[in-house]
Amino acid sequence: MLWRRAREPHAHRWSLPGGALGDREDIEASIRRQLAEKVDVRQLSHVEQLSVFSAPDRVPGPRVVATAFLGLVPSDIDPVVPADTEWFPVDDLPVTAFDHRSIIHKARHRLGSKLSYTNLGFALAPPDFTISALRELYSAALGYRVSATNLQRVLSRRGLLEPTGDTSPPGPTGGRPAALFRFSARGILVTDQFAVLRPPSTGRPAGTTATS
Repeated sequence: MLWRRAREPHAHRWSLPGGALGDREDIEASIRRQLAEKVDVRQLSHVEQLSVFSAPDRVPGPRVVATAFLGLVPSDIDPVVPADTEWFPVDDLPVTAFDHRSIIHKARHRLGSKLSYTNLGFALAPPDFTISALRELYSAALGYRVSATNLQRVLSRRGLLEPTGDTSPPGPTGGRPAALFRFSARGILVTDQFAVLRPPSTGRPAGTTATS
């Protein structure tokens, strides 16, 4: 989510929502306030500190040190955003202000890493979901196509998925209703600290995902 700056420096460029730390607030409180005030986003399923960005020339003029956070909004929530705010694909970003492009890509790398060894998928998914819908979320976050079968196998083996006993409504073409699942816990858990989700390598059938 980016909003268009109205002031110099870098006026009219797209930037991550943010601002100055208040005298009586900690950094996470400031992040939540900035999101609520500037882009009207108030429902975050997960927030964590990403990194501190302190290059002397990252902002024109007086030196500014920034602390960036990764915040996730569940896929079933579509907040109404102001006219100067838009969602952009990470792989197709507009010209951004300052070093915000590198911050975004660092955040995407962090998200992909955390999906490998934690249950962070709960913060992206709605409460109940089909495996194919979960596959789409993981594919978007990781940047490559994930196998639904392998994803279900890996997450089930780690005890992260449980069936709801319900099925999704049939689609317009009919067919067998898909089973609905939920995450067994909706709070961050380290499930396998050495696990890595890797994109398919040459020679592996399309649509598969390696896990180690």
